[in-house]
Amino acid sequence: MDVSVLATCIVEHDRRALAQAITLVESTRADHRAAAEELLGMLGAPQGDVMRIGITGAPGVGKSTLIEALGQVILGQGERVAVLAIDPSSARTGGSILGDKTRMVELSRSDDAFIRPSPAGTTLGGVARRTREVMHLCEAAGYRRVIVETVGVGQSETSVAAMTDLFVLLVAPAGGDQLQGIKRGIMELADFVVVNKSDGDLVQRATQAVAEYRSALGLLIPRHVGLPAQALAVSARDRTGLDGLWDAMVARRDQLARSGDLARLRAVQACDWMWAEVREGLLEYAQRVAGASSADLERDVAAGRLLPHLAAAQILAEIQGSGAVATTGPGRPTP
Repeated sequence: MDVSVLATCIVEHDRRALAQAITLVESTRADHRAAAEELLGMLGAPQGDVMRIGITGAPGVGKSTLIEALGQVILGQGERVAVLAIDPSSARTGGSILGDKTRMVELSRSDDAFIRPSPAGTTLGGVARRTREVMHLCEAAGYRRVIVETVGVGQSETSVAAMTDLFVLLVAPAGGDQLQGIKRGIMELADFVVVNKSDGDLVQRATQAVAEYRSALGLLIPRHVGLPAQALAVSARDRTGLDGLWDAMVARRDQLARSGDLARLRAVQACDWMWAEVREGLLEYAQRVAGASSADLERDVAAGRLLPHLAAAQILAEIQGSGAVATTGPGRPTP
């Protein structure tokens, strides 16, 4: 499909065009990358009341169940919602191995909801390499509420906080030391710590967990000055506490907008996006310039014949000797 036609279809809320555009953006082919950059340039910055939400948590805590239930609350208020579910990647094929869309059956039936699983690939931090671009496409397609669900494999999944307005840490009402598995690095970035599965025999334990998290959060410097993180209990299964959670999220986002913190946050995120692209582009350029010699260097490093930092110095010397970096497109380096 012609890029200009694709852009027009996206703006007109064509879900199939949006899916095609995401596939284009996630492609690593050089011609697809050029077309993707042209498409993103045509769409421009999203306009209107856009709300970006990142949700992380350990496997089994109920992220997909919560997102489906929260999505229903959002739809009930007349909003359109997009869910970007970042799945672990297959070591053999590189594709998603969970397919979170299959666990959000009810939400996926709505014409006002769009769910897209994406493989994390080799990208760290719980997100995929092109998550920012995919968010941009969803917003251009009229989805004003965008939820990013991280892989959920550890405590390093803080990258999503650098591309969203609100960061939600989902936890379970575990027994014993409630804070044992939660590290300071991820808690101090959270706007909300949500204790899920507050139902049945776990209600009392969930209430106790919320109290403990509130106490712990009081000792941390909040992500936004004057807006300490909140701890809440919900049951995604029984659909309880979700209206209160969503109201609290909307209220915090409105507070950020009124204080100017949201605009400052978005500005920082835009600069982070720029430098992330620079780093990725330089790495690709280095791999092209080094060529076959990089394979020889890797073998020497693996065999212990050459120290890694000396091999890296040789590659950098080759890049410097190759001359200035030229560009054929927006930020796309070529030899």
